[in-house]
Amino acid sequence: MHALRQEILPPSGAEFATSLRLTPSTLGELRTPPNATTRHEFAARALCNVVIARSSLLRIFEVREEPAVPQVDDERERKKALKGAEAVEGEVEMDEHGEGFVNIAKSTGQSVDVRTVTKFYLVREHRLHGIVTGMEGVKIISTLEDKLDRLVVSFRDAKIALLEWSTAVHDLVTVSIHTYERAPQLMSLDSPLFRTELRVDPLSRCSALSLPKDAFAILPFYQTQAELDVMDQDQTQTSLTRRRDVPYAPSFVLDLPAAVEQNIRNIVDFVFLPGFNKPTIAVLFQTQQTWTGRLKEFKDTVRLVIFTLDIVTQSYPIITSVQGLPHDCFSVMACAASLGGVVILSGNSIIYVDQSSRRVILPLNGWPSRISDFPLPAIPPEHLDRNIELEGCRATFVDDKTIFVFLKDGTVCPVDIVIDGITVSKLTMGAALAQTTIPTVVRRITDTHVFVGSTVGPSVLLNAAHVEEEIDEDEEMSAPTAVVQMDIDYDDDDDIYGDSKMAEPATKGHTNGKVAKKTRTVIKLSLCDSLPSYGPIADMTFSLARNGERPVPELVAATGSGPLGGFTLFQRDLPIRAKRKLHAIGGARGMWSLPIRQPVKTGGISYEHAVDPYHTENDTLILSTDVNPSPGLSRIATRTAKTDIAITTRIQGTTIGAAPFFQRTAILHVVTNAIRVLEPDGTERQIIKDMDGNMPRPKIRACSISDPFVLIVREDDSIGLFIGETERGKIRRKDMSPMGDKACYFSISYWLFLRRFGQSLILIRPQGVLEIWNLPKLALVFSTSMLSTLQTVLTDSHDPPSVSLPQDPPRKPQDLDIEQILLAPIGESSPRPHLFVFMRSGQLTIYEALAGGQAPEPPATVRASSLDIKFVKILSRAFEIQRPEESEKSILAEHKRVLRMFIPFATTPAPGTTYAGVFFTGDRPSWILATDKCGVQLYPSGHNVVHAFTPCSLWESKGDFLLYSEEGPSLLEWMPGFHLEGPLPYRSIPRGRSYSNLIFDASTSLIVAASSLNARFASFDEDGNTVWEPESANVSDPLCDCSTLELITPDIWVTMDGFEFATNEFINDMTVVTLETASTETGNKEFIAVGTTINRGEDLAAKGATYIFEIVEVVSDPAFASKRWYKLRLRCRDDAKGPVTAVCGFNGYLVSSMGQKVFVRAFDSDERLVGVAFLDVGVYVTSLQTLKNLLLVGDAVKSVSFVAFQEDPYKLVLLAKDISSVCVTKADFFFADGQLSIMTGDEEGIIRVYEYNPQDPESKDGRHLLLRTEFNSQSEYRASTLIARRSNDDPMIPQAKLLTGSTDGTLSCLTPVDEHAFKRLQLLQGQLTRNVQHIAGLNPKAFRIVRNDFVSKPLSKGILDGNLLAHFETLPIARQFEVTREIGTDRTTVLRDWMGLSGAW
Repeated sequence: MHALRQEILPPSGAEFATSLRLTPSTLGELRTPPNATTRHEFAARALCNVVIARSSLLRIFEVREEPAVPQVDDERERKKALKGAEAVEGEVEMDEHGEGFVNIAKSTGQSVDVRTVTKFYLVREHRLHGIVTGMEGVKIISTLEDKLDRLVVSFRDAKIALLEWSTAVHDLVTVSIHTYERAPQLMSLDSPLFRTELRVDPLSRCSALSLPKDAFAILPFYQTQAELDVMDQDQTQTSLTRRRDVPYAPSFVLDLPAAVEQNIRNIVDFVFLPGFNKPTIAVLFQTQQTWTGRLKEFKDTVRLVIFTLDIVTQSYPIITSVQGLPHDCFSVMACAASLGGVVILSGNSIIYVDQSSRRVILPLNGWPSRISDFPLPAIPPEHLDRNIELEGCRATFVDDKTIFVFLKDGTVCPVDIVIDGITVSKLTMGAALAQTTIPTVVRRITDTHVFVGSTVGPSVLLNAAHVEEEIDEDEEMSAPTAVVQMDIDYDDDDDIYGDSKMAEPATKGHTNGKVAKKTRTVIKLSLCDSLPSYGPIADMTFSLARNGERPVPELVAATGSGPLGGFTLFQRDLPIRAKRKLHAIGGARGMWSLPIRQPVKTGGISYEHAVDPYHTENDTLILSTDVNPSPGLSRIATRTAKTDIAITTRIQGTTIGAAPFFQRTAILHVVTNAIRVLEPDGTERQIIKDMDGNMPRPKIRACSISDPFVLIVREDDSIGLFIGETERGKIRRKDMSPMGDKACYFSISYWLFLRRFGQSLILIRPQGVLEIWNLPKLALVFSTSMLSTLQTVLTDSHDPPSVSLPQDPPRKPQDLDIEQILLAPIGESSPRPHLFVFMRSGQLTIYEALAGGQAPEPPATVRASSLDIKFVKILSRAFEIQRPEESEKSILAEHKRVLRMFIPFATTPAPGTTYAGVFFTGDRPSWILATDKCGVQLYPSGHNVVHAFTPCSLWESKGDFLLYSEEGPSLLEWMPGFHLEGPLPYRSIPRGRSYSNLIFDASTSLIVAASSLNARFASFDEDGNTVWEPESANVSDPLCDCSTLELITPDIWVTMDGFEFATNEFINDMTVVTLETASTETGNKEFIAVGTTINRGEDLAAKGATYIFEIVEVVSDPAFASKRWYKLRLRCRDDAKGPVTAVCGFNGYLVSSMGQKVFVRAFDSDERLVGVAFLDVGVYVTSLQTLKNLLLVGDAVKSVSFVAFQEDPYKLVLLAKDISSVCVTKADFFFADGQLSIMTGDEEGIIRVYEYNPQDPESKDGRHLLLRTEFNSQSEYRASTLIARRSNDDPMIPQAKLLTGSTDGTLSCLTPVDEHAFKRLQLLQGQLTRNVQHIAGLNPKAFRIVRNDFVSKPLSKGILDGNLLAHFETLPIARQFEVTREIGTDRTTVLRDWMGLSGAW
């Protein structure tokens, strides 16, 4: 069998982060966001870029400081907030571009105290073909010219890539890649267990990558001062240019034991030190390894060596060597150059070491004196009870002498380095400052901002600003210098509390004859922004949710860890719910909800007040149209006092388009043969028949309206332009002769709105040329012919207007013709213009409009005016669409015709949150959205077809939509609480604890979850006495895992009932099993089976137990719940001699494992389990999976076994097994089209496909499973679920589709692929591997290959890489034709294969 593996969701969280100036926007100021209401001169500015990586996902963010937007919903209150901005009568005037915006602000000349916010904005993201293990920013020679930093990224397979930002393609490009895979250090058998780490010199002179066998790969960079001055003055310009193009010297591998110090082994951590003339490295290592059980023989085994890298002479002198550090040291940090030395973190203390080997220690609990001979200072009485553990903590300097330590639970503790003269005298730790997210990486990104990245929850950006604060004379000198700013809004997950650390005051001198008060410097800590993340997926199951009255499948995943644990709920479509049905208004051909107001007269001139597009007034009427009865019918409906709908006007004819006009005081109404201006009550003010003299023109098929312009497109592709005259309140024809002959032909045309350039007209010629014409002068400002082939970047070609003449016979539509085009802003707080393109073939492509598209060399022909922009492709998706016969022109064909249109909208689903997006109607209806922290996403709407769509605020809600689907017209809204920061909409349910197992009980629609907690562990002897107890308050008990069982209702996510296990007992596995019982008529009932481990310490063997629970309905308490209520009832507990590691069931029996045995048991008399069969299978069973009477057994050592069960007589029969030693963590059945395979996953993320085929001679008469495919997914998964996939060929018999949830948050799927499609996609995969430029120069094929010494060549041809094949959709069309021609097929066939396999579920 063949399969396709796709990543539905990328890895979640932040494992690595770095700060640098990567993009040009970080060098200057940005424009103020369009929805900022502050009328002052402050402009937003980008502080820096933050690059974040998690596994194979790389994201580039811009940290932007911008004016805070007051969250005022009421228009009157918002105007009060703008002091001095009210208009006086007579001051109102239109701006010169006719946008409908009025400039009524007055300059007050007063300085305004601007409150700013710091936020993340996503710039770009990539799924790499490699696992990131480190990132840093560097400066190279080119930095002198463009002032931009470069990005160095290291990967798990010992690679370093140097990347830089390219303005031309608005993306990262690879400068170089350096591989060390063939270094001798990586040839050892245990090298896959090693994790490479990357460090960079503070002055960017070189980078170091740690390798196995205690070695560094050193990559030197040419620098201005260090390298260019050394070059000979007579060096030729060619050589100098070549040196600038290659900004690095040859790299080399530094063997530390051979070249530096022979005792350097088992490196713990290393760091570059600042302030030295040559690169200097501090290495923390442990020559003699030890652990807590051998501290009597070996303790204080960690050593520190500081040495200098002299790259030119290849000498490495040691300048500092320190021995006798505690064995639990795990991290070393470089101090500032003004202070010197390093700070070392251990599990129980913090140690400062200066360059003279002097050591200062700060013990944080009672353990250092018990496990180390390190001399300790006297502990103050107030700190005798302090018990802080540093395992899992992260730390960073916030200034030269202050360290913030982030503990493993997110608590922030400040540490001061106290200096006496020029030497460090002591370290002090203040009280806990705050609690934030669980840290994985902590980086100081600016002087005042700290980024805390987490792999198990949200990542946060904190502001640690230094503020001078006055203190009274009699105030204590021990006042805190780090405090928490409490006047900010906090997220629930990132609660910040408490106050702070102690500090030294400073005194100011006499000023103006007065004595100034004493001041002290405090560090104010506040939350700026956060990046949402859900963390690892421990388990998942499907449940049945309701969006309003509509049942939908919902994937419930147990995510997060510790206090950030909980549930994450994923849905495939954007969750919406129907508020009401509106069958009376119709609207099968279109609906427009319009805000029309009565005009205000001043001096005889009608005008309208300034209108902010983000705070528009509510709609007043709905205009809808239908094609039946012929020739069509249009209706105007308004809301009555009882919130009902009333139709006030009916108009014969089909409406093509409608919009507010004359500053929202009239309706511009376009029908098939005329353009009409309607009064607010629907009466006709003006009508212009679309006639050529006395001859009627072809019918109008499309229009675009942007006050004061109207563009129409007729069925013969000719166009007409009309302009509104505000003084007269009427419209007139606009001369289009500057655009060429009157009979120019166009495919489709739409308006484009750019603030800085006013209104423009965007046209697509039949030959595929995109043109932008400025209005009202009709001047060509942009043209390109690259859109017809969907090139990656569209720039101005400076060509003259390409006039298209009439063709005889008329040109027939082609598949690659552009059918729809729109330019509209999408985004959250700062929407950006995007170009939406839809082709007749079903290809949807989205470009982002960016400034700066001019070529460096001047064009051959210079226009009078031009638009300096470019369009960069950011999303491309192919849809499979059905088209009727083009020749059919009957009324029935017109009724069946599906309109595929882009409709822009702005919505406010919650107060303070506004989205600008686009809805795509037709038979593939989709929402196109973007948020600040996520790129453009395309979400299905969940309907089969949508004929019409419009945002609607007629019912005084900014979050409503009118939508005409197969169910008729409905008023809809988004479901609240969902995040739109990923490929799937999701909702988080924080629970304050993590969960290890989840199951959904279909009979009661409830969820049973096993929570994972920690409890204090005590070890007992045979007499029941405790073996050891803590003798002081600063020494704590060890912790062990424990579990509770919770019965949860997914409607309101409340725990109905629970079961607590012993404090040393935790759940390994649980499932729903059908067992025999006498309590039901059928004789069977579903029970909850649970397998546990009872941990009894190191000296006693672990035990286990099997539990059988029943969900029973009880009488609910009316005061608490009016609905049905359920409880868990324990029916049976069966003790075992070993841990019960896996459970499942089949044919009315329970299957459980204990150690290396598998048992089949029956439920006897509803009270006990009776064994009927058993089998010895391996060493430690990790997974059990059943299909009918077949059983899959996954083992931690003995791979996978294929077993059958028979009842007469009771017997487990081993059919086949894998003879290799593989640690299988999960095994699943996989079937399609009458074929069965076995899928397994191991700890390294390798997916293996086995086949059971007794006819194959290699199977030894069927006793051995045949390994067919090995695929390296690079992420371990312990959660999987099998769902049905119904193909178009055979919708009755489903195939299996396997969903897997990984420990890095990846949600993947394995989909069966038929033989013919697999061969085509396999060849395409090879072409994409060789012929496409991949980010960081990585090799997709090598990324998926598994090393197997038992086969002659890798078994890599059974599973397709969906991440690689997804690149095909984004290629330009010409490149797609080229690639498919080389593999002997065509583009349409390949895209049809791909579309049939894509989709979440």
